[in-house]
Amino acid sequence: MAKSPAAEPRRSFDGVAEIYHGIRPGYPAPMFEDLFQLLPRHPAILEVGPGTGQATRDLLSRGATVRAIEIGPAMAAKLREALPSPALTITVGDFEEADVGEHGFDAVFSATAYHWISQKAQVDRPVSVLKPGGVIAIADLNQVSSPDDRGFFAASQPIYERYGEGHVGPRAPERDEVDPPIHRVLRGDSRFLNVEVRAYDWNQTYSAAGYRKLMLSYSSTQMMTPAARQGLLDDMENFVRQQFGNQVTRPIVVTLTTARVR
Repeated sequence: MAKSPAAEPRRSFDGVAEIYHGIRPGYPAPMFEDLFQLLPRHPAILEVGPGTGQATRDLLSRGATVRAIEIGPAMAAKLREALPSPALTITVGDFEEADVGEHGFDAVFSATAYHWISQKAQVDRPVSVLKPGGVIAIADLNQVSSPDDRGFFAASQPIYERYGEGHVGPRAPERDEVDPPIHRVLRGDSRFLNVEVRAYDWNQTYSAAGYRKLMLSYSSTQMMTPAARQGLLDDMENFVRQQFGNQVTRPIVVTLTTARVR
């Protein structure tokens, strides 16, 4: 049986648009400075998965005209409310299918959302919508292994495992090991030139209550049953208060992967 749209992890954010808007971080200013050095003045940018505007506000403040494609209606509504700008056009839809014309944009930009796009569309769509020489720019938040977290993420794993949410897959990389998947995808496609990755340290610190809200904004948490989700959030908030002095630091490296279409 096919899943309903609401059962897709990428659509789960729409149910927590207000929480998402209040807790999700922005992105480091140097990242946008580096990005805009690659673009013409007042660029036309197609933003994929803007959420509620965590990066959109910085694109607009630097003079871009933004066409934002957001799959969640509630997220799009919050974005309209948060950033009422004549330079921002919002389309509710799927980037892989939305009609945005051909070869009309100076850049395709996405922040912490491009992994939801199929690998074929990750490369085919920018080629079709970018002007010749246009830029694809993908920002990713990469949690890394670092003493900055004071051992929190290792110590908290038994709580995640209790609710079937324990870490699987490779360990978190060291800061100098971060290599976002989109880097390999773009390097493997001859239609792109000048593939580069820039990295920015960007730790995020939360109170116990704030970390609970951050967890609630994750798709994996939203996909849990209500009882399991409540148990995980309660146990984690108490753990942070009692064992980590009411403070959690997520060690983060933000990467900006850029390339030009031929």
